[in-house]
Amino acid sequence: MELIVLTTHIKAPVEKCFDLSRNIDLHLDSMHRSKEKAIDGKTAGLIEMGESVTWLAKHFGISFRMTSQITLMEKPLRFIDEMTNGPFKSLKHLH
Repeated sequence: MELIVLTTHIKAPVEKCFDLSRNIDLHLDSMHRSKEKAIDGKTAGLIEMGESVTWLAKHFGISFRMTSQITLMEKPLRFIDEMTNGPFKSLKHLH
C-alpha cells in the first residue's frame, strides 16, 4: 500500500483550520478550475461525522465519481474521510 504524507503549517487557531478543512464550499471554490462538483450527500457547508459526499471530478483528463464518508471526527484535532465508492482500491484521508 502506498502512503502519501503532506504536512501544512498554518498560523491560525486550530478550530478555524479544522472547520475550513471540512468546508465543502471552500473545497469546491479551490477546485473550480477542474470543475469539481459535489453532487450527492452533503453538498455544502461543514461535513460532520457519518455524513458522506459524492464528488464528480475530472483530473488528468479522466472523469470519475467518488463518494467519501466521515468515519472519525475528533473536534478540533482531526477527522478521517474514507472512500466508499470510486476509482481507487482504497482511500483513507486523515485531516
